[in-house]
Amino acid sequence: MKQIGKKYHKNLAALVIVLAVAGAVTVSHLAGALDAIEFRFYDARVKLFASSSRPSDDIIVVLLDQDSIEWAQQARGWGWPWPRKAYADFIDYMNLSDAKSVTFDVIFSEPSVYLSYRQQESIGIAAENLRAAIGVPTAAGQVAPLVADTIGILNTLLAGEDDSAFADSAERFGRVVQGVFFSRRTGDTFAWPDDLAAPVFAPDNFGDEISRFALDGSATYIGGSASGGTAAQFPIPAIKHAAAVLGSLTGQPDSDHIIRRARLFTLFDGVAVPALGPAALLASGASADITYDARRRAIRWGDFSIPIDDEGKTLLRFRGPLSRYPVYSLSMVLQSAEDYAAGLPPQLPPESFAAAHVLFGFFAPGLFDIFPTPISAVYPGVGVHVTMLDNILTGDFITKAPDWLAVVFILAAVVLAAVLVLYSGRVAASVAGLLAGLLVLVAAVTAAGLAAFTGGWWIPMAAPLAAALLAFLSAVLYSYATEGKDKRFIKHAFSRILSPKVIDQIVADPSQLKLGGERRKMTAMFTDIQRFSSIASELQDQYGADGPKALVNLLNLYLTEMSNIVLGNGGTIDKYEGDAIIAFFGAPMWMENHAALACRSAIHMKKREAELAAAIMNTEGEFFRPLHKLIESGVVRKDRPLYTRLGINSGDMVVGFMGTPAKMDYTIMGNAVNLCARLEGVNKQYGTRGILISEYTRAEIGDEFVVRPLSRLTVVGIPAPLRLYELVDIRSEAAAHTLELAAAWEAAFGEYERRNFDKAHKAFAEICRQDSADTTAEFYQQRCLKFATTPPPETWDGVDNLTEK
Repeated sequence: MKQIGKKYHKNLAALVIVLAVAGAVTVSHLAGALDAIEFRFYDARVKLFASSSRPSDDIIVVLLDQDSIEWAQQARGWGWPWPRKAYADFIDYMNLSDAKSVTFDVIFSEPSVYLSYRQQESIGIAAENLRAAIGVPTAAGQVAPLVADTIGILNTLLAGEDDSAFADSAERFGRVVQGVFFSRRTGDTFAWPDDLAAPVFAPDNFGDEISRFALDGSATYIGGSASGGTAAQFPIPAIKHAAAVLGSLTGQPDSDHIIRRARLFTLFDGVAVPALGPAALLASGASADITYDARRRAIRWGDFSIPIDDEGKTLLRFRGPLSRYPVYSLSMVLQSAEDYAAGLPPQLPPESFAAAHVLFGFFAPGLFDIFPTPISAVYPGVGVHVTMLDNILTGDFITKAPDWLAVVFILAAVVLAAVLVLYSGRVAASVAGLLAGLLVLVAAVTAAGLAAFTGGWWIPMAAPLAAALLAFLSAVLYSYATEGKDKRFIKHAFSRILSPKVIDQIVADPSQLKLGGERRKMTAMFTDIQRFSSIASELQDQYGADGPKALVNLLNLYLTEMSNIVLGNGGTIDKYEGDAIIAFFGAPMWMENHAALACRSAIHMKKREAELAAAIMNTEGEFFRPLHKLIESGVVRKDRPLYTRLGINSGDMVVGFMGTPAKMDYTIMGNAVNLCARLEGVNKQYGTRGILISEYTRAEIGDEFVVRPLSRLTVVGIPAPLRLYELVDIRSEAAAHTLELAAAWEAAFGEYERRNFDKAHKAFAEICRQDSADTTAEFYQQRCLKFATTPPPETWDGVDNLTEK
């Protein structure tokens, strides 16, 4: 009955979690509260799949870039703005190539101000002639206004010729698209020109849906007006009337100011004005008839189908950087046109643009035609129109999933989260299981979102992920609240035999309580108190029945202080063997800097040992009096009544719970562990200050510590020679004198290994002079003295062969 009750409560909890979380997240999603996050996920998908999608082969981009500006200044002497004759030459060359259309992502809203040098010279001559004919000096006040007005008229007439040249070329070609800009803040007219013959879209079956396409969202198509604040900026009359089609330049970014969508057309003054990309198709002869398919929420335009959202916008499938299309500098096109006219082979022959829609735009510093898109924060503005035209031609727009599908997706994520935590004991039983379950949730939502995107559907990911995380956390809290009693029992049962971190791991995943282990790169530490056997024996001999008490008091003090340092640095105590401590770093919790933590622990242990020694020497009383007796009898040295030797090694080790089902220890084993045990004893061979590390540990710790290289040697049971290092101090804590001696040691040891024994002897002797307690330097000084008189054989490789453990 108890199990049935638990199951009932769990099912009820699952239902409450699913309904509460799914409801809250769905409301947040529909209200737009998660849009900012969702946009980031959307942009990531666009970037991810952009390079794998194929751009249309029918589009070519021509840019007036920085190279063009520099070329115009150097080759043509043009400042900015350029003469409109340059664009006329561009159109004429496209006419030769028989391009399908030429579209300008520019609005020529002001007359040309450009005068050629010859025109300026002619105006100057005319002004002088006018002054001479009147017969009055230039400074005469009554003549100056007349001359100025005359020059202004000549300027206007000659500049008008520049605009006329541009318009004439557009008319000859017959397939030029010019831009018109709509805005609720700028513009000079609120009406579509009655005398404009350029084709526009003819919408059918739109009904009230047509209002989506007006900037103010309130215009109607039949007999309506966009006078609710929307104004237009047209090109100058000559250019406007010469265009085959006028295309809307207007773009509306999302709430985060990034352009992801575009409208097929903008409704202005009852006129469905095509966007710049679609205008290129109209200019090339496409039908103007469009129909709204309410069931599919798409616009039908001949063979094309363009999906739209609630605002009449279409999600664009960006192909990546604009360079995925053929992109040419306008300077290259104009130079090619000049070369072609002169009978020279052009870099871009006319046929390069045959049967292509050519879109022109600005992309140079200071021209400001740059917008943020999912691809880049500095995307050429013409690229948005290129993408719209591309998506129409290829028919692979992105379609936003309907709200009901988003709700289903959210509900599925919540159900999956609840099932993973509440009905999968493996997941809820451990931290690893919880993390694995969380990864499964994230992977499932991500995979669904990516798979849908490849098929052209934008399914939200932020809301399902948020729902999954909330449901996951809610289920975990419920699970831990109901199963906490069992875990408290486990914690109590093991608290006296395992480190706190191991206990936490067991509580998180009780399934770890089994035989076996895992191979992991870690760092091991072995410690031992010098002459501790003699200390123990002497205490019992001198104090009889009180000897064991004194021994235990001393050992407990020492082990407590040293163990606290190990645990404080994230280490795990493997076991105590008498006075020895065996510890390791890197398990059960992985730490990238396991070697450095072990070395830091060793140095702090030696420093704490010195503090304990001072306390022993300066403290009277029953606790420390036995140790004073040992000092008096010569069993231990007065300057170091407690002296620890430590060995540290890093490498692959097997770690895990080992033993029998009735009694297990979390321990380590392997060759790297055996080597570590050997290193602790090697300290006495070289007379170190107490800490030896292997070359494997040295490779892991970088420059954080002060170390001294020692000889390479072979250790019992491990025949391959390896370099040993004495660990001296933490570099950031070391005294300047310590660093100086370490540098002197490097020089001395280098001479030693190069067989310069006389120099090495002197260098080591100097180190001993500066530090009389450096028994390691004394060891090498004596060895150098011996080798100086009796050199080792020529085959000597500096490797010591130690036969003692």
